[in-house]
Amino acid sequence: MTTTLSDFSWSANVRDALQNNFKLRKFRPLQLETINVTMGGRDVFLVMPTGGGKSLCYQLPAVCSDGFTLVICPLISLMEDQLMMLEQLEVSATLLNASSSKEHVKWVHAEMLSRSSELKLIYVTPEKIAKSKMFMSKLEKAYQAGRLTRIAVDEVHCCSQWGHDFRPDYKLLGILKRQFPNAPLIGLTATATSHVLHDAQKILCVQKCITFTASFNRPNLYYEVRQKPSAAQNFIEDIVKLINGRYKGLSGIIYCFSQKDAEQVTMNLQKLGIKAGAYHANMEPKDKSRVHKRWSANDIQVVVATVAFGMGIDKPDVRFVIHHSMSKSMENYYQESGRAGRDDQKADCILYYGFGDIFRISTMVVMENVGQQKLYDMVSYCHNMSRCRRVLIAHHFDEAWDSANCNKMCDNCCREEPFEKMDVTGHCRDLVNILKQVDQMREKFTPLKLIDAWLGKGLSKLGVDVVSPKLPRDTLERIVAHLILQQYLKEDFSFTAFATISYVKIGPRADLLRNKTHVITMPVVMSKNSIAKVKSPLSSRGSSSGKKTDVARKKRGSEHKPPHSEKRIQAKKIKMEEEEDDDDDDLLFIDDS
Repeated sequence: MTTTLSDFSWSANVRDALQNNFKLRKFRPLQLETINVTMGGRDVFLVMPTGGGKSLCYQLPAVCSDGFTLVICPLISLMEDQLMMLEQLEVSATLLNASSSKEHVKWVHAEMLSRSSELKLIYVTPEKIAKSKMFMSKLEKAYQAGRLTRIAVDEVHCCSQWGHDFRPDYKLLGILKRQFPNAPLIGLTATATSHVLHDAQKILCVQKCITFTASFNRPNLYYEVRQKPSAAQNFIEDIVKLINGRYKGLSGIIYCFSQKDAEQVTMNLQKLGIKAGAYHANMEPKDKSRVHKRWSANDIQVVVATVAFGMGIDKPDVRFVIHHSMSKSMENYYQESGRAGRDDQKADCILYYGFGDIFRISTMVVMENVGQQKLYDMVSYCHNMSRCRRVLIAHHFDEAWDSANCNKMCDNCCREEPFEKMDVTGHCRDLVNILKQVDQMREKFTPLKLIDAWLGKGLSKLGVDVVSPKLPRDTLERIVAHLILQQYLKEDFSFTAFATISYVKIGPRADLLRNKTHVITMPVVMSKNSIAKVKSPLSSRGSSSGKKTDVARKKRGSEHKPPHSEKRIQAKKIKMEEEEDDDDDDLLFIDDS
């Protein structure tokens, strides 16, 4: 006899809780499978995209089980958001943290042991497990009394030093399965490679757990990368044009690199009539809460935020996520862009890439384990103009993906131009010669200073016989970035008491240039008219007010211009193949009209 997903002793209770407690009609993919495994007493890991419904997979079993579920989360704000939601659903839950009053702690400890308690979920940070002997003692007593029913570890990728958000206290959570072996553990994450998953399972002592991995694909999200305008005013005007056109009256998020950027962008948007609010870690809790609530109520259209804004934010109708600068890793980008379109309606994820961002971020992540490689993976994604964005994301997360299934929901799948190869070997030799002379003079060049020298500024002092290339500066920037990714050049860091500075040095693969026949190529798209006709699904649909979008209003012939063609550009993107020089996917966009 074949067992279905609804043939278990708990199935009726699960269905009842779904409809009556959580006010949902049906499960999303892999939710019921995960619930059945944990209800059956087995350890389970769930990898599911942001907005896929991971929290339900431990919250619903908690409602259907006696005792309580212990939930470990990395952020207080995330726990508070979940508690607000559970309170609205009339599910009894609480949290313990450093600011909890003695009275509250005493009450929670009593509820943990009381058989008449209705408390279903107790949220704590990993620090509580690592540093509170009192709490661990209470957990031990609750476990012996049969009251500790389940352990949920949210954002489980934080366990692994190979993950994008490693937290040392997560590495100590293995004590939970050692102390409470019969309490099933459920680990959840939206972003984890197979290597990170295996590492986390080993750390948590659940190597034999069942693992469910949902597809990374969010079919309603449109992915696009744009060249960041060099002038700050042009950049902000580009964003305002989008918000007032394609996204008029629609809710969105703009992610910024720093708190200073977030505040500056917010101020500039407000000056241009956009209802925007800043959100970052250094704000007072009441101010963050006010911005969050006003945005949730659509009193402000856009939250301009750092990465502090995201986890636990569950606004379903976010129609756009704009990255003012690229994220520090593919994992971060996937998670942040995933805040869009949680209602399964079409939404846009637009990333602005700029050459200078590479080095701003690299100085921040240089001390992180594999931080620089993760950044370069992100840069490669930004530079790529040929491969489907979903294929690139899938490859990063170890999933196979057929670009035919993208349905033109990314900028690259909407392009039509043929590709040619550009020989950049001579450019590389010139840059290496400049850097050799700089090294002999015991000087150092930042990336920007290197390009200045390449363009002729101060070349006579260096005494290097280099002819300045007749190419725009942004094209030269892309060539330098390409050569760094390909390891013909490399970053070298200097640490001072006040800052970390990135310099450019000769890379390990530059020795290949000793072979006179060695060639370095970079695919380019040659266009005599305009860049590829690319438009977002939202642009063709128009805004909620029924007006044509800024993109739709501008036509060339019978076709709309792409979202990023408001300004003609000389060069677009390049991308590094991971291991080959013959980079058919590494594209530089050349407009030779």
